Amino acid sequence: MRLSYLTVVAFFTLLTVSSFVPDKQYAQRLGIMSGLGQDSIAHAGGFTMIGESVRKMLAPGVSDEAFNANLKQMKTARCKVTVCNLFFPGNIKIAGPDVVEARVLSYADSVLSRAGQAGVKLIVLGSGGSRNIPAGYDLAKAQTDFIALCKKIGQLGAKYKVVIALENLETTETTFITSLKSAADIVRRVNHPNFRLNVDIFHMMREGESPDEIRAAKGLVGYCEVAEKEKRTLPGVMGDDFKPYFRALRDINYKGLIFIEGSIGNASVEIPGAYEYLSAQLAAVDAEKR
Repeated sequence: MRLSYLTVVAFFTLLTVSSFVPDKQYAQRLGIMSGLGQDSIAHAGGFTMIGESVRKMLAPGVSDEAFNANLKQMKTARCKVTVCNLFFPGNIKIAGPDVVEARVLSYADSVLSRAGQAGVKLIVLGSGGSRNIPAGYDLAKAQTDFIALCKKIGQLGAKYKVVIALENLETTETTFITSLKSAADIVRRVNHPNFRLNVDIFHMMREGESPDEIRAAKGLVGYCEVAEKEKRTLPGVMGDDFKPYFRALRDINYKGLIFIEGSIGNASVEIPGAYEYLSAQLAAVDAEKR
């Protein structure tokens, strides 16, 4: 009997997932921003933590009824929803000349209140569209105003026991804070325990930043994200080497969360493969100091 190509692929996919035994050594550090729709696959692949979006789960636009349904879904999920991203929508400016502070803080208070209720411990502050500043705008003023705003957002984070992690984006995504170095400078000047630095290794690689910038940010890092450089694929798809960045994280004694945020193709293969791939790279770096 001749089997179709899709049948063969499906068979080997099932074989790969069913025979995969995840290494639990890094289960308390590794997570994936895949959403609850991939909860079962992520859990079977070794993950204990998963990421969702503010827009879908926590935003003020989510009705109370829908939020309560989200809470029930998170409670029954196999992976704990520890992190949410996509903090501010593009129509709420957080940097530049069009910031309405009262609107920003009201929105942030609502999101962080719900995050506290849901047990979400960290919100990623990327929001590239929200933080765009116009060409020619006074950069020093943008930074000063943004820092003052982030101090207040950090205070809201403390109120609800949620950490906000400022993400270094790349120049194709925003015009403001496009390097780890510049993000670290903002976090340093905000100087609030609930406002920390997100080391996004994918964006660092895209911008050609050295792992030494992680070492320079010692004491500021509260979170880390990773994906492969060329197409933002999950670790292991293209085989990118993240060890130089993991060495830098080791050198600053960072032992916190490392979440994958990338494009998912064949979830049943790529998600467990990413857990295995990152675990192996972290183990290799850890072994170097033994």
